[in-house]
Amino acid sequence: MATRITLHYCTGCNWMLRSTWMAQELLTTFDGMVDELTLKPGTGGIFEVWVNNTRIWSRKEQGGFPDIKQLKQLVRDQIAPEHSLGHSDKPA
Repeated sequence: MATRITLHYCTGCNWMLRSTWMAQELLTTFDGMVDELTLKPGTGGIFEVWVNNTRIWSRKEQGGFPDIKQLKQLVRDQIAPEHSLGHSDKPA
């Protein structure tokens, strides 16, 4: 199965830079594991992260933005649970 990540962000809130930084971090961390990463502009304060057809983060539901360590862990848990994130991994 191809791995597709979508970052849906609000243009009115100027969250494009945050989204592009997160996209770069995910592509670097999961090099060779992500087939497609899409930045999807929207409005209404949206910030959501989808892996394949599963929403793993919603700013409105979680009450804010994930820190990058948390986002990497959420993505890893969806696409490659055995993949070590090194120093960014969950504590044992």
